[in-house]
Amino acid sequence: MDGKLGIFDSLRKKYLILTPEEWVRQHMINLLINHMEYPKGLVALEKGLIYNKLQKRTDLVVWNNEGHPYLLVECKAPGIKLTQKTMEQACLYHQKVKSKYLVISNGMKHLSLEWSEDTNKFLQINSFPDPPK
Repeated sequence: MDGKLGIFDSLRKKYLILTPEEWVRQHMINLLINHMEYPKGLVALEKGLIYNKLQKRTDLVVWNNEGHPYLLVECKAPGIKLTQKTMEQACLYHQKVKSKYLVISNGMKHLSLEWSEDTNKFLQINSFPDPPK
């Protein structure tokens, strides 16, 4: 890794350079799989999507047992504040993914949201969503 600090990604099964954003992503993976008991096989990293003809990548997507997007996680570096701009970026990804839940985290603060079909808006919730059923 050319003298840079690395971390082993258990989902991709390879070593990665430990950037601040990767630090947050790896902690989110650990939280979801090892502490909240999300099934490891339902968690996908950096899935590509096209938005306004631009190639974008989601940080984490958790699928439910029927193969539908359940949770979209957008990770930011710890020094990045969770602002309206951050929220808007995550919502753009949600428009393509259409998950039931959205979590935005910089590793220090987390924002958990649930999509309401009735109002066509996100509602803030007080905790991370339970694992998919």
